Amino acid sequence: MVKVVKSVAAAGVFTCLLLALSACTQDSGAKSATDTTEQDKTLRIAAAANLSDVLPSIVDSYQADNSVSGQDALDIDVTYASSGKLYAQIRAGAPYDIFLSANQEFPAKLADESIANKASESVRPFTYTRGQLALYSVTEPLSSITPTPLSEVFSRANFTSNGKIAIANPDLAPYGAAAKAYLQSQKMYDTLSAKKRLIQAENIGQAFQYAHTGNVDYGFVAQSQLVAIQAKPEQFVILPPAAYPPILQDGIIINNTTAAAAFISYLRSEVGQRHFSQAGYLSIN
Repeated sequence: MVKVVKSVAAAGVFTCLLLALSACTQDSGAKSATDTTEQDKTLRIAAAANLSDVLPSIVDSYQADNSVSGQDALDIDVTYASSGKLYAQIRAGAPYDIFLSANQEFPAKLADESIANKASESVRPFTYTRGQLALYSVTEPLSSITPTPLSEVFSRANFTSNGKIAIANPDLAPYGAAAKAYLQSQKMYDTLSAKKRLIQAENIGQAFQYAHTGNVDYGFVAQSQLVAIQAKPEQFVILPPAAYPPILQDGIIINNTTAAAAFISYLRSEVGQRHFSQAGYLSIN
């Protein structure tokens, strides 16, 4: 009898343990499902630093439009940094869903390295905007200047004696390459280089700072930078887009989800492109 009682008691203890384990498993499963749901509601975007003036308005517009249409709220988490730094983070496994680069190089590398497009090989890099090149000065009024007589401006005696022009590194920065191509089309690049009139900045941000602080007479900068600071009309002249190679910015979907595809579609739509145009970029077809 005692033996039977011990067996029943043991069975009771065993049953309690099973129930406790079952409860723990259910709690764990519920938590995992919650975590997954929260993750699905967050879109993580790695964006080039130059987009910090325009992307927030696009995100706000996108979320507002989704709210009106009755869709579930989607949190959008944007990380801004240099394209090269973001590229390195993605290669190291950073959990981004979308990468919006300042050039075409890094998205193409990710596609070639098969790091992006985990869910679909059919997703390839896409162009989402096109930059504009402008000449900027806070010391020399540009209100009477048109792109055609810039060679005359850079040939004036008061400029050739000690004048300086900031240009982003042509080997590293798309805007620098565009500025170099423009000066070459005007047959000025070699002359200005020989006379040491060109001050090479590390990137377009530094080129802008050189011109904005008056450390140089002129700077080849991004028109979006001038829109952001609401530069006065006499302080800049927009250069004709046909005079330099297109400054194209590409992106790529890293995690091919419905949310990522929907946001990219909005980014490239007429509404999204309107935001870029208002910020000083050129629309894409």
